[in-house]
Amino acid sequence: MSLKGMYAYAIKTAQGTFHGSTEERDGKLFFKGTVATQDQKNDIWNAIKTIPTWQKDIVADIQVTGAPAAAAAAPAVVKTYTVKAGDTLSGIAKAQLGSAAAYMKIFELNKDQLSDPDKIKPGQELRLP
Repeated sequence: MSLKGMYAYAIKTAQGTFHGSTEERDGKLFFKGTVATQDQKNDIWNAIKTIPTWQKDIVADIQVTGAPAAAAAAPAVVKTYTVKAGDTLSGIAKAQLGSAAAYMKIFELNKDQLSDPDKIKPGQELRLP
């Protein structure tokens, strides 16, 4: 599998916020570009770190430029998912975010209603990253 394939979740996380390039060369995946906020940079890094070998696979230069005033004033769009019978956080993460490994991001966002990532109930409305 190519590094771009292994890091598809990180590349998908970067889409829409990362302005730059993702290039595979010399056995490494290079991220070089900018994002508007530190949170966006952190999201990309958290996605990269879902792969245990990230330290030997990734070379990243991601600079924070600062959020434009218009973007800061715009209300955030909150994505949600209503739990159905048989759902798991990892299944929801895979279907909604592209990677089962992202289940902890959903759990962290919903700690106000979840005490354990293995205990979700049908009908719960979960916020998605």
